[in-house]
Amino acid sequence: MLSYVYGCDVCQRGKAFPEMPAGKLMPNPIPNMPWTDISVDFIMGLPEAQGYDAILVVCDRFTKQIHIIPTMKEMNSLGLVHLY
Repeated sequence: MLSYVYGCDVCQRGKAFPEMPAGKLMPNPIPNMPWTDISVDFIMGLPEAQGYDAILVVCDRFTKQIHIIPTMKEMNSLGLVHLY
């Protein structure tokens, strides 16, 4: 069966060739001070409560401390700067 697939012109033309791996996965470096390396994420699609329908989550990778900030889904970049 395998030799048929390798010899079939139609199979070879339609076959998707996966890309080569990018390399070995390396762990993220461990931060040495609080709030020098953070991750930011939005949680959207929440039911509206007190005028807010989204949450901005800011997490410090060193201490694992988080800040949860209520916001609106239609946030622009200037509004995000003020929240941050």
